[in-house]
Amino acid sequence: MTLPSPSLRDNSADADRLLRALKRELGVDQVQADLILLRRLPQVLRDAAYRVRCILFRDGACGRLVHVAAADEALAGLAIDLGTTRVVMRLVDLDDRRVLAERAFDNPQIEIGPDVLARIHYADQPGGLERLQALIVAGINREVANLCRSVHMTPDHIFLISVAGNTAMSHLLAGLPTRWMIREPYIPAVNRFGLIPAAQLGLTVNPLARLFLFPSVGSYFGGDLIAGILFTGLHRQSETALLVDVGTNAEVVLGNREWLMACAGAAGPALEGGVTRMGTTAAPGVIDRVRIDPDSKAIDIHTIDDLPPRGICGSGVIDLAAQLYLSGMIDIRGKFQPAVCGERWVEINGMAHVIIVPPEASANGQPLGISQADMDSLIRSKAAMYTILETLTGSMGIALDELKTFFVAGTFGSFIDPRSAITIGMLPDLPPTAFRSMGNTSLGGASLLLQSREAVMDIDAIRDGITYMELNVNQDFMNRFSAAKFIPHTDPGRFPSVPAPGRRMGE
Repeated sequence: MTLPSPSLRDNSADADRLLRALKRELGVDQVQADLILLRRLPQVLRDAAYRVRCILFRDGACGRLVHVAAADEALAGLAIDLGTTRVVMRLVDLDDRRVLAERAFDNPQIEIGPDVLARIHYADQPGGLERLQALIVAGINREVANLCRSVHMTPDHIFLISVAGNTAMSHLLAGLPTRWMIREPYIPAVNRFGLIPAAQLGLTVNPLARLFLFPSVGSYFGGDLIAGILFTGLHRQSETALLVDVGTNAEVVLGNREWLMACAGAAGPALEGGVTRMGTTAAPGVIDRVRIDPDSKAIDIHTIDDLPPRGICGSGVIDLAAQLYLSGMIDIRGKFQPAVCGERWVEINGMAHVIIVPPEASANGQPLGISQADMDSLIRSKAAMYTILETLTGSMGIALDELKTFFVAGTFGSFIDPRSAITIGMLPDLPPTAFRSMGNTSLGGASLLLQSREAVMDIDAIRDGITYMELNVNQDFMNRFSAAKFIPHTDPGRFPSVPAPGRRMGE
């Protein structure tokens, strides 16, 4: 902003002069500034000869003035994907919108419990909520310092923070009670968090910094999905498209620029790689791709960074199930066929297993295998995923094969082979061109908020435009679910591209 200098003819107060100009620039009814900023303002304006840069965070029809700076000061924003398991942070230059650095770390709340439910129960104990909040705040502060150090900045240069997480994680960061989120009728404390002074949460960034927590729709549809919609542009599509994000749950949004319909279901953990004893998240040495020769039954695996195998991630589990089916080693129910599996079929503690990697070839000298119980769990999860998609699209009178764009988010979307997911009947039988892997859409949406004025305006419109479908009381869902617990489905006509067992693709 370049402001006219005060004079006897124009003796408006310094704050009035600046805020009036900002209202015109932004087209808002009101611009507010904290007292601590107003105390500094007269000297800052005069030192800069009334030519300053201003950082604001828009909140509806109001602008919040966060900082007024001279032209040569470094100004940064921080985008955070607040995951239950992993937290990813991205430092953004507010001047030119460049990404300066990125960092990921395990959510420190894992020491309390690996999942949302365990943490919510812990938060109910005396001092539990305070401890959970302190853990995540300390983790963010530690990593922010490392992030800034890597680009020769200090945390004091961070003025805007945007955070996208599920409803529970957002509540725990804000120190809000979560007790009623898991008790019927499943009500969160808030859905819109508003702008929060970062210092109020104990974050060691600039004392004037403001934090924006993406709003949620309810207990099971959080800000991470709102950020995902924003990042993919689903809300601006002229044709109906689908967004799937697999994490703690499988969360799905269907819609276009006219309407959005969403739902969530418990199809996530098995598809993330937690279905087997050897299941783990994607990391070096983890199996991410599997191929089985339908004739010799020889198993060919690929690990991330080509290191000795030590586990298998979600994409590897889906690949494995598809290849076991195509080679005839499991039947349409997902049951092992001992005669076909040969020496790979073993019993361990009375449970049937198929060994994928013998002990001499694994990283820890232990065999890596999948049990019948593991496979049964995967079949249920893939059935839940497909049924969620089918129920949601069916409720709008749309057939799955009509979709032209299918956004797949998260680590799941980055590594998954859609062909394998189609083979086991987890994703609909669409052309490969329909599937678009979008990576971390939660982080992408949080970053976009720091890079675009339009994004700020879109968030409330997205949130208010979503209709949420509750699957727990949907009888149609349960009927469809039973039919989907086969590979690829009880109705093979839905999957015309999937070959019969023992035949290669295209035969």
